[in-house]
Amino acid sequence: MTADGARTPRVAMLSVHTSPLDQPGTGDAGGMNVYVLDLARALARRGAEVEIFTRATSSAQPAVVEVQPGVRVVHVPAGPFEGLDKNDLPGQLCAFTAGVLRAEAHRPAGWYDVVHTHYWLSGQAGWLAADRWDVPLVHTMHTMARVKNAALAPGDAPEPPGRVIGEEQVVEVADALVASTRAEADDLVREYGADPGKVYVVAPGVDLDVFTPPTSADGAARRALRARLALPADVPVALFAGRVQLLKGPDVLVQALARLDPAVRLVVLGGASGRPTAVRELEALAHQCGVRDRVIVHPPVPRARLADWYRAADVVAVPSHNESFGLVAAEAQACGTPVVAAAVGGLRTVVIDDVTGVLVEGHDPAAWAEALGALLADHPRRARLAAGARAASSRFGWDATASAVLDVYAQARKARAPDRSA
Repeated sequence: MTADGARTPRVAMLSVHTSPLDQPGTGDAGGMNVYVLDLARALARRGAEVEIFTRATSSAQPAVVEVQPGVRVVHVPAGPFEGLDKNDLPGQLCAFTAGVLRAEAHRPAGWYDVVHTHYWLSGQAGWLAADRWDVPLVHTMHTMARVKNAALAPGDAPEPPGRVIGEEQVVEVADALVASTRAEADDLVREYGADPGKVYVVAPGVDLDVFTPPTSADGAARRALRARLALPADVPVALFAGRVQLLKGPDVLVQALARLDPAVRLVVLGGASGRPTAVRELEALAHQCGVRDRVIVHPPVPRARLADWYRAADVVAVPSHNESFGLVAAEAQACGTPVVAAAVGGLRTVVIDDVTGVLVEGHDPAAWAEALGALLADHPRRARLAAGARAASSRFGWDATASAVLDVYAQARKARAPDRSA
């Protein structure tokens, strides 16, 4: 039961283009995957029942995965299992929506209390499901085409007009919109004409049981950790964690590395996204810049191991051209590692300049080299920022996120009630 005595809701959560069970850092999997699964888990801890519908991408996937009590992932067949790019998925929305509606048909009438969709493709499918079931539609954008197109990396392709139209439609019909930061909320109102009364700012969480500071500041423990990760023991290490794509800006770091002390190493922890050759292209750039032997490329890792990489790094670099939140920055700070981040989007909220990390204006490699070099050379400042990062990480807990989202669901149900009686 909720604080006002109402039954905790049964939630149909939609994530069409990427499964919350996929490994972040591969393909289209990233912060949104973590968000969907950890939010569902936190909601379930408060008594909610959450079913996450996602498109099946393999015939070997079970139809339903019981993640934990109260959380199920449902794989919906919609188009070929393999070979579909994210941009091909609008053509499969009818098939996906039909699968979601069929799943509900086996439930008692009025089973779901709310539909919560993630990314615009899910919003399109959820719009129809919420209308059919006469329940509120709550939507989280995660990224917005207009915002992304206004901050494209050089050489990156703009989002198509069809996505902009689809987002406009979802914003118009949603009963509530969840934004990760005030900046994202302002973008929804300014760029998409969202009703400010329907926009709620709810910061995502970080798993503070996984992403924790080192248990010891002892130098021997740090060297042992680096040895386990096959990292050089006593050289400065900057870490990039995420999908290797132009939007995330790893090329900026490679070019900055060429301007840094030759002892500095850059770890790129992530897989190709968008173009299968993205990692090889980044390695070719490193070769061209004369730093190939100083760039360590490693595939994505599970979260417990990711926390070790954060702790082993001297700084974590997040040079994204746009971020609605910046989960990597929040996770790194929870591990007590200072972050050097682009002063864009949600990163301006997550990273507190000169308190938990450093914000860099623009994406000029020279500016990034200056910021990284100055911080790597200043151990007392890194220690001060590390302490600030640890202290600030308490802002981001999934329990607080889930509580706020439950309040959004309740407000959306109240707002929709007059429509039912009309």
